[in-house]
Parts: sequence; structure tokens; C-alpha cells
Amino acid sequence: MTTSNPAAKDGQQDDQSDHDSEDGGRKVSMHIYLLPNLATTGNLFFGFFAVIQSIKHNYLYASYAIIGAAIFDLLDGRLARLTRSTSKFGAEYDSLCDLISFCMAPAILLYLWALQPFGRIGWLASFLYVTCGALRLARFNVQAHVVEKAYFQGLPTPMAAGIVASSVLAFHDLQWDSNGNFLLLGMTFLLAVVMVSTFRYRSFKDLDLKERVRFRYLVFGAMLIALVAWWPEVNLFILFLTYAVLGAVFGVLRLGSRKIRPSVYLPPHNPNESDLLHDDDGSAQGTTKDKR
Repeated sequence: MTTSNPAAKDGQQDDQSDHDSEDGGRKVSMHIYLLPNLATTGNLFFGFFAVIQSIKHNYLYASYAIIGAAIFDLLDGRLARLTRSTSKFGAEYDSLCDLISFCMAPAILLYLWALQPFGRIGWLASFLYVTCGALRLARFNVQAHVVEKAYFQGLPTPMAAGIVASSVLAFHDLQWDSNGNFLLLGMTFLLAVVMVSTFRYRSFKDLDLKERVRFRYLVFGAMLIALVAWWPEVNLFILFLTYAVLGAVFGVLRLGSRKIRPSVYLPPHNPNESDLLHDDDGSAQGTTKDKR
């Protein structure tokens, strides 16, 4: 024999009535675009796989997994734009996956592969890398619709992760000892700083590949491919690291425009957005207030 609790029933009815009043009496369900979010899930899979392989001391597999995550990260955005299936859910999901694949996975790889002999400084350097990567992603989400698309503000997290992955391949091919290497310790701090910096890094998103260009650009592209293919393990590391260092050097020396200009492709600044303020020169800067 069962007994009913009137108070419990009243509470359930109140909860149900509140739910019905909020959504107009209809059940609410989530609908998402499948194809780009599957590609984002592939990004997350390879990032998680890189963490597992780092723990197992399979550092080469971890490096290739990070490269695989970068490929899927490149695909999901292209697929979303080609199929006109961009969404807020996809953007948020992509950032969370990037945090695992391009912040946590490279940091764990760096610590176990090279920085562990440094003790506290080693794991603090890895922690700083993760933190700066997370801050870089959060800042990008806030400023995505305000800054110009031709430049990144700070080094992108996939590029930083690519530098870490290519460094493992380069050191393995050159048979250099990575354990307790001061060069890699300095590289970790450098990557962390430039990710949260305001240095301008060319994004090449404004290039229209459908337009005709001069013949010499094709020759230059073929020479670049041949150079990388000649010694890919080392030359990719040199190429990626040069991209990061040049951006930092130009930023420190203030060569060119130091600040990111407002976007000419996207709507103007929303005055109701509390996370963004405009400086006197019109450039958009994020505030310290967390939008979440």
C-alpha cells in the first residue's frame, strides 16, 4: 500500500507550471548541425588521444594526434561556413574542444617530455601555458565580431600547439635530448606570453583564393612546399617558431600597427555588450569582466 505526499505533488505541479510558463507550454529540445559538430568532436578525440599517449610516454603519437586535432579544427569552421550551418552552440563547443586539444594536451606533453626535471618551475610553466591558452580562447570569443579578420590578436592556440608538436618531431629526428632542456622551457614561457599578447599575427583569412594572382606567387608556393618536404620534421618546427617569434619581435619593436583595428566586415560594436569597450582610437579591447 502506497501513500501519497500532497506537499511533494504540489511542488512537482509548481515546477511543471513554472516550466510550462517559461517555454509557452511546449517542451524545448536542442537541435544542432551534425556535420561541423562531428568534425569538432574529431578535434576533441585527437586532443584526448594526445593526452593518453603523453601519459604512456608515446610522445611521437601524441604529437601526431595534436596535428590531427588541428586538421579537424580547420575543417569544422570551413564546413560550417560552406554548409551555412554556423551556430552559437558550435562556436562554444569548438572553444571547449580547443581548450583540451591545444591547451591541455600540449601542456601535458611538454611537462612529461621535457619540463619534468625542472620540478616546480616545470609544472608551473605548463600551467601558465594552459592558463594563457584558455584566456586567449575566451578573449577571442568576446572579440570575434569586433576585430578585423586579417589579423589575430595574439598567437592562435592551434599554432602554439603546432609548435609544441613539431618540436617533438624535430628533437626526435635530430636525436637531441629534450629532458630538462632550457630551450624548451624558454619556448613554453614564450608561447604562453604571445598567446595573451596584443601582438598582430597575420591570419590570411582575407585572402581570396578565387582571384587571379601574379605567376611568381605560384613559384614561391612551390618552393615553400619543396623546402618543407625536404626535411618536414625540422623545417615545420622552424617555420612555425619563426611565425611566433617574428610576431613578438614586431610587437615589441612596434613595427606596423600595434593595435587591432575594428572589423570592416562585421556589424559595429554593440553598446549593450559589457565585455567590450572602445579606446579613444576606436580599437576594441576586452575588459576584465567575465561574460560567463
